[in-house]
Amino acid sequence: MNVLVLNGSPKNKGSNTMRLTRAFVDGAGWAEAEIIDVAKSNVKACSGCFSCWNKTPGKCVLNDEMAEILAKMIAAEVIVWSFPLYYFSVPGGLKNLIDRQLPLALPFMVEGNESGGHPARYDLSHQRHLVISTCGFWTAQGNYDAVTSMFDHFCGKGNYAAILCGQGELFRVPELKSRTDAYLEIVRRAGAEYVTGGIHAGTQVELTEPLYPRDTYESMADASWGIAKGERWGASADDSLNFTRQMAALYRPDGVERVLEFFYTDIGKTYQILLTKQGAQVATDGFRPYSTRIETPYSVWRSIARGEISGQEAMFQRLYKVLGDFNLMLKWDELFGANTSTKLSDTAPPRKTNMLILLIPWIVIWAAIAINPVAGGTLGVAVAALIPLLWLVFRPIVYEQISVPIVAGLSLAVLLGADVRLIVPASYLIFGLIWLIGAFPKIPLTAHYSAAGYGEKKSFANPLFISTNRILTTAWGALYLVTPIWTYILMGGSFSPYIGLINSVLPALMGVFTAWFQKWYPARYARG
Repeated sequence: MNVLVLNGSPKNKGSNTMRLTRAFVDGAGWAEAEIIDVAKSNVKACSGCFSCWNKTPGKCVLNDEMAEILAKMIAAEVIVWSFPLYYFSVPGGLKNLIDRQLPLALPFMVEGNESGGHPARYDLSHQRHLVISTCGFWTAQGNYDAVTSMFDHFCGKGNYAAILCGQGELFRVPELKSRTDAYLEIVRRAGAEYVTGGIHAGTQVELTEPLYPRDTYESMADASWGIAKGERWGASADDSLNFTRQMAALYRPDGVERVLEFFYTDIGKTYQILLTKQGAQVATDGFRPYSTRIETPYSVWRSIARGEISGQEAMFQRLYKVLGDFNLMLKWDELFGANTSTKLSDTAPPRKTNMLILLIPWIVIWAAIAINPVAGGTLGVAVAALIPLLWLVFRPIVYEQISVPIVAGLSLAVLLGADVRLIVPASYLIFGLIWLIGAFPKIPLTAHYSAAGYGEKKSFANPLFISTNRILTTAWGALYLVTPIWTYILMGGSFSPYIGLINSVLPALMGVFTAWFQKWYPARYARG
């Protein structure tokens, strides 16, 4: 397919709009699309002489590159108009090109056209047009009236598709890459849909949704100019202050008031972000006692914000320290992350894991078999048979899949007359071995179940999260490896029916330890 992209941005390849255009072209599979950088082309302004209508019909008298561009426009099957919004219209260079389309029209008036017009000199009925544009406002709505009116005239109202995106300046901000990449994926999908009949209505709706809420975007945009409202121009030209203000603009209140302090160790500057129930404000003096203090080189924190290194990896490498309340760090993505309530896709959330699915069959045989071997064995087989049904709702983990046949086998052994005093301790031993073995893989056993509170699969790339869970998995494995010793002894006496209850005391205490350790260990590590 002959596709022509007219890049109207003076920034040429650095254009924010061209990021969208390249994503669309990629999604459409137009690898051979030709791109003309209008700002680099020698296209003079129209002189208004109308020679192309009466003296040299169909040919402009100006000697520049426009004749070649017009020939490419005539031959194109699809023309993509890519440009940023400049003062509610198109950039000047692109406006010159639009004006210079006059040779494509005949001088005669079109009959029956209410507002007047001129017929096309060439048959371009096969041609399709697409408008892609970004602007610096929080929304495109109401800001493209002049643009759409112009394209309605020379393309025909309803005869072209359009992707008009507000908040276009965000596409050049590395710190917001995860958010803008999500939008570009929708643009890429729109390209794939366009070549198979047209952009779907649902996709078109997603393309009009703002990347950030208005107040968040406008706060970031204001901060990017290096001056706060009410300040003298240039008073806050410090890059670190602008960056901190933009970070504060991303804050989403959770009802808790905090004082977050940053000490940028390499430049010797300290700022506080006052986190309130209404929003965030940056303070440069008159500091309050901090809730959480982050001591970091400014260069390191910028690298984290740009996604060049993960915050967790940087902490694990001790590139920065965290003092005070560490809970803020555990909620960082929720409070300052790129995601917002704005929907950017209809992707269904992944199924969650549930540790109870791993524990239930074991708890059943520990409690029931010691009380009544026949009833306990029967119940163990039944529970093992029912557990797979829960995997329709919860994501199964390999340790659950291993446990089901083992529990069923132990229960059948009891029903077939095996010694309960041997089976129950053996079950604790096997369970302990599962946990101990589960401490050695790349993702330790407990990490599969605690990841939901730490960013799901993203947490598996967090070395501190993995280290914490490896320690906990080992501790649980050690507990269940020694449990068979006293279980065997106690089952030889009158305590046998109560062994399940007795053995639930230490795991309960271990659960309390786990909850404490999951917060204490990362906080201690972060303090250096």
